Amino acid sequence: MKTNDSSQFESASLIGNILRKLHVDIPLFLVLTLSCLLSFIILYSASGKNDDVLIRQIVRIGIAFGLMIGLAHINPEQFKRYSTFLYGVGILLLIAVLLVGEIGKGAQRWLDLGFFRFQPSEMIKITTPMMLAWYLSKHHFELKWKQLLIAMGLILTPTLLIAKQPDLGTSLLVASSGVAVLFFAGISWRLIVIIATLIASFIPVLWFYLMHDYQRGRVLTLFNPEADPMGRGYHIIQSKIAIGSGGIYGKGWMGSTQAQLNYLPESSTDFIFAVFAEEFGLAGCLGLLILYLLIIGRCLYIAVQAQNTYCRLLAGSLTFTFFVYVFVNIGMVIGILPVVGVPLPLISYGGTSMVTLLGSFGLLMSIHTHKKFLAH
Repeated sequence: MKTNDSSQFESASLIGNILRKLHVDIPLFLVLTLSCLLSFIILYSASGKNDDVLIRQIVRIGIAFGLMIGLAHINPEQFKRYSTFLYGVGILLLIAVLLVGEIGKGAQRWLDLGFFRFQPSEMIKITTPMMLAWYLSKHHFELKWKQLLIAMGLILTPTLLIAKQPDLGTSLLVASSGVAVLFFAGISWRLIVIIATLIASFIPVLWFYLMHDYQRGRVLTLFNPEADPMGRGYHIIQSKIAIGSGGIYGKGWMGSTQAQLNYLPESSTDFIFAVFAEEFGLAGCLGLLILYLLIIGRCLYIAVQAQNTYCRLLAGSLTFTFFVYVFVNIGMVIGILPVVGVPLPLISYGGTSMVTLLGSFGLLMSIHTHKKFLAH
């Protein structure tokens, strides 16, 4: 028995050494792996036992983990060096989407290269905070109006290009990632109040001139979904039914009647949390939230431990973006936020978003595991 215990300990130690040599942060890696395994379980149920969906998700997560480990192996000084280039490429790709992008479901968000297609707006979720972290790290504690206006321009450019597609959910995430960098850079509360006032004054322009009719409808539906129960309010109503019927402990795996009987739209993507709540109940939801808190807590630890301003700003922004991901998806599923098409991170079915998300964790791991190589 002792021999078996010793053998298991040596195997675990060997795996740990390999991960450390790959510059992988082991606590974060373990929690992310657990989250993805949970994704396989709930996705199989939400998709109606669709083997093809499960296999595609496994392949995509495998590719995403490969990218994460690859990025973790790169010194963050390299990311800093190429921040402006990557941001510029992202902006050009967003412009290309508006000119020659593929149209699907009334939106123009994809670039089709023949052998594969991708969504450039996902790339911008990483390159925008990289660009802002690079720029603001040069002016730390010296943020004047000139630097602030340039930073706001760097945020608004991709945000408006993505909103034009239209993709309100992704534009919200990009904007939040940029604003997070500004906040972590140490701007004064006076400037924060002024920026908040300017944003509030811009809301009428956003409502009447930039938002589409269906987007305004989603906001109005938030306050009274029963006004159009078979139309705009259908998603929220069915989602609330699924969550409520789960009770404390849920109906058990594969027990979601809302998903299995096709009452719940987008059950494998945007509304997968409703399926999870129906099958695992309040207890399961609390467990999932604890899992997310562990990820956020570890990422915040990495941000605090970062050894230079660029890495601290980038790590803090990526952590905040992940939090917004979770908050917006769960908020829209339970009916406290408008439906904006944001997937549940690490759980929902998806390709580009999963690759981008795990790529951002690769950057965080790089920041943490290369500390001894960075100059203060």
